[in-house]
Amino acid sequence: MPSLKDLRNRISSVKSTQKITSAMKMVAASRLRRAQEQAEMSRPFASRMERMLGSLAGKAAATGQGPRLMVGTGQDEVHLLVVITSDRGLCGGFNGSITREARRKIRELHQLGKTVKLLIVGRKGRDNLRRDYGSLITDAITDVGGHVDFHLADRISGRLLAAFDAGDFDVCTVIYNRFKSAISQVVTTQQLIPLSMPEEAEEAAGGSKAVYDFEPDEEAILRALLPRNLAIQVFKALLESSASEQGARMTAMDNATRNAGEMIGNLTLQYNRTRQAAITKELIEIISGAEAL
Repeated sequence: MPSLKDLRNRISSVKSTQKITSAMKMVAASRLRRAQEQAEMSRPFASRMERMLGSLAGKAAATGQGPRLMVGTGQDEVHLLVVITSDRGLCGGFNGSITREARRKIRELHQLGKTVKLLIVGRKGRDNLRRDYGSLITDAITDVGGHVDFHLADRISGRLLAAFDAGDFDVCTVIYNRFKSAISQVVTTQQLIPLSMPEEAEEAAGGSKAVYDFEPDEEAILRALLPRNLAIQVFKALLESSASEQGARMTAMDNATRNAGEMIGNLTLQYNRTRQAAITKELIEIISGAEAL
């Protein structure tokens, strides 16, 4: 049985931990509001960009001609997975859900006989996947920090474009957590290269009977917009991941704070019982000594 001093030290240690988790919860909550606003503001623009490109690319896709970013290389052998995680932990199952989906996707592609390459964003994803798939990691971007800006997305999209132009991969897919609420994040897989048109855009392109004149032509517009769309989709994924991380961390720290409170209560009860037992034992010894005299 632990002594009173051990119990006091344990209660003091848990109280210190509770202060830390409570502070981290408040910091995550303050960052979540800003990250959530940015993620929600990016959704209409990114969605509209996809629909516009889908409508514009409908005619080119029907003929099988167009920029390589839209029609691809004509092959489906080398897949690049962009896995977006966080640099820091203490955010519940945020990073674990992403790495599990990445592992599942890697196994699925390997079973189909495809070659897989990884570009990791975030230290946690790199460290986790490096144990089993270190040979597949071609690049890793870490020390992103809590603030996500468009320069990071532009840098990542620039690396993707350079690798695609060099023929390093045929298909590029991003895996990230889409923010749903502070307690819920949805693991999302989105194909970036070649352009994967949403169903509503394909239906709009196929069902539209209007005739448009483009200046310049469709292919020239696509060549200018597709690289920008790639950066926009990467930026949206980064913002969604950032909001999901803060929501997951706030929830995890809230649970940790409440668990610490319950543990402090149990330890305090155990301390009081042990102290009462020690006092009772001392009283019995005093009374027994007095009676013996």
